[in-house]
Amino acid sequence: MAEISETMGTELSPSEEDRKENSETLIFDHKTMRKTKPGLKRLALTLSVFFSFLLGLPCVRKSRSQYSISVSLDSGNDCVQYGDVDRERAWRCGALSKLNHDETLKNEDNFDDYLESVVGRNRVYTVVVVNTGEGDRIRSVVGKYRHAWIVGRVSEMNVLAEKVAEIFIKIFVSGLKEEESIQGEFMPAGADGKIVLSFNLLNADPSDWIYDWDFQEVDEKLLAPTLEALGPIANISVESQVLYHTPKSSYSYWDAEQESHVFSTKDLPFFVNSNEWHLDTSIAAGGRSKILQFVVYIPSANECPLRLQLPNGEISVTNGFISPTWGGIVILNPPNCLENTNSMHPLIHKISPQEVNQIFEVFMGQLRQLFGLKSSGFHKGTSGTSLLLASERGFTEWELDVLARQHACYNLRQCGATLGSLSRLVQSLPRMIIKDEIGKQVKFSLEAAKLAQSNASQGIYDASAVYSRHARSLAEDAFFHPSVMSVSYYSFEHNFAVYSPFFLPLSLHVILAVVRELKRYKQETRKYTAWKAARKPEF
Repeated sequence: MAEISETMGTELSPSEEDRKENSETLIFDHKTMRKTKPGLKRLALTLSVFFSFLLGLPCVRKSRSQYSISVSLDSGNDCVQYGDVDRERAWRCGALSKLNHDETLKNEDNFDDYLESVVGRNRVYTVVVVNTGEGDRIRSVVGKYRHAWIVGRVSEMNVLAEKVAEIFIKIFVSGLKEEESIQGEFMPAGADGKIVLSFNLLNADPSDWIYDWDFQEVDEKLLAPTLEALGPIANISVESQVLYHTPKSSYSYWDAEQESHVFSTKDLPFFVNSNEWHLDTSIAAGGRSKILQFVVYIPSANECPLRLQLPNGEISVTNGFISPTWGGIVILNPPNCLENTNSMHPLIHKISPQEVNQIFEVFMGQLRQLFGLKSSGFHKGTSGTSLLLASERGFTEWELDVLARQHACYNLRQCGATLGSLSRLVQSLPRMIIKDEIGKQVKFSLEAAKLAQSNASQGIYDASAVYSRHARSLAEDAFFHPSVMSVSYYSFEHNFAVYSPFFLPLSLHVILAVVRELKRYKQETRKYTAWKAARKPEF
């Protein structure tokens, strides 16, 4: 009885347990207490976002400083500068006080060279406003470097600000292009970043006259500076040839008023004779390179002189035209084409240097148009007309910057699209064996793309164009690698779709024959078993 009573004394009654639970409930507070140890996931996530924000602050500061604008007011005796002024890139105070304004401002080339010597070393886009206080209107000039200047009486600051903004945005940034977005292949560059310029001299009828040229001298003196300027944008090579018996396909008619054979712009699509014009190029021009044909057409005596009539009825001054993505054509009429030439042995004429210079001036304008640039020397904007100075190389510095930016942007987009297609192709074919060479090409392509973006953010547009060209070329090489397109990597669905029309009808007959044979075999086996059972000796 003592043990029983002791045990009963240690146990709690139901009423006591309820009271204990109620007391614990009263003691625990959900706002100030918790029963589990706190985790570290939310803290780690918050800290990672915070540190990422801190790491991005230098990039934000750097990007802000790249697009800042500084304004300098230089009156000769006093100079005030506003905005985020970089001493290395800012305007040098007192720079204009050393010049003879009357003589220097009249000569645009000299003033442009002087601005280049003052601020051109740092790739800075500059617009200089010279308030002469004379004249009724201002004159705007855009130089061949990265500078522009406005000269005249500055009375309204709103008009001046609009003019400066138009120069920066319409000319220096967009390059006088109507559309700001890039749609399609906007410039004639191949997927491998190469362009082949093929120059052809075509003699329509060599029985009338034969013309030749010294193209080596043309290449060294006229084309070399242009090719050097366009070097960062594309790897350009030059070829030339002279062809004979190359008549045109379109027809022309005699115009007595013009005293020449005339063909209109409606006949331009039929001018190129693909059957007779064998504009062949070397093996180096094959592959993914872009080929541009430039043709000098010497008409025959039956259609000489041959002139192009514009839609407004006037005769073309250049006597040439372009064909988008194909090239350009210039018609050269011989000086003695109105004379009757029935000689059995026509003389060989060489195109004079003056005529060669005129022809390649036209070709240079056509090449600019093929690159998407204007060939006129004026720009008529909303705030007035600006004079555009030409460069001896055919392309100004700010035009090359525009081409380099657009070319780099287009190449990087194509590089990303090609690598994305390669990634989807590899994922869709699990059995594909990726060689180390393809992996290295993809790696180098991504590295070149990063360098292109880095140089573009720093304003080094020529280096950005070079790296973007390499990135696109490496991506194309990786995608079109011979091992990627091997037949052994075809998927099962592809093989099934190809071979099922041949094997399904045959396999159906084979399966039915096997089933019938199995049934026959079982039936014959039962017969044999019954026969053996019937032959057993009876004892």
